[in-house]
Amino acid sequence: MSDPSRPEVPDAPSHQIQVELDDATAQGIYTNLALVAHTETEFLFDFLFVQPQQPKAKVRARIISSPMHTKRFFLALRENLTRYELDIRLCQRLLGLGEKDLVAPALEKRLTQVKSWQSRVTVS
Repeated sequence: MSDPSRPEVPDAPSHQIQVELDDATAQGIYTNLALVAHTETEFLFDFLFVQPQQPKAKVRARIISSPMHTKRFFLALRENLTRYELDIRLCQRLLGLGEKDLVAPALEKRLTQVKSWQSRVTVS
């Protein structure tokens, strides 16, 4: 039974987008600083590279985005950062404490994935 105080939101139709990536874009651009600004209708992200002991930094890319898309990007970034941090913590625990100390049931699936990855990696 649905809650009458909460309107039902229909599922968004599933769309598949074919993404094209040219060679230059596929190489990526390294940046180590981002500046964010916004107006009433858009967000601006400037990505810069700052060299050590240099007084200037060059903007390598500028992304202009709507507030709605910026919010979706923020949520996706937060989710991926959380997963990254869980992976790092799990690896640190595996290397430092051993498997017997891992008791969090939510990490069991990730542990299996990490073990599979570790079995394929050779250290020389």
